[in-house]
Amino acid sequence: MNIALIAHDEKKKDIIQFAVAYHHILKGHTLFATGTTGKRISEEADLTIHRFKSGPLGGDQQIGAKIAEDEMDMVLFFRDPLTAQPHEPDITALIRLCDVYQIPLATNMAGAEILVRALDRGDLAWRSIVKDKKNNQE
Repeated sequence: MNIALIAHDEKKKDIIQFAVAYHHILKGHTLFATGTTGKRISEEADLTIHRFKSGPLGGDQQIGAKIAEDEMDMVLFFRDPLTAQPHEPDITALIRLCDVYQIPLATNMAGAEILVRALDRGDLAWRSIVKDKKNNQE
């Protein structure tokens, strides 16, 4: 599965800790991340990550484009709800796209843990079925 990893500045330590803890699950998937988050996860959790631009420079929109093209299967976005973000409209658009395209989204560590454990159990295999059905209709 294709999984996006995003974290606001105040949550970067949390997402790195999460990636280290779930390395054994995440390593079996294709990972994408915004700029600095991707660099730090790659270095500290020893995971291969395709990096987009940083969120404020368009990284959120690049991930949104992957969602709209049905090329993203899950988004783990560790948001900082206590700090105003200058690119809040981009964040809102990304979350909206997850809702429109039925992409599992977690915005904090608790939700991310539930999704990653479900991924490990195979509970998200329905994403492959949906993609196969769509490809057969085209």
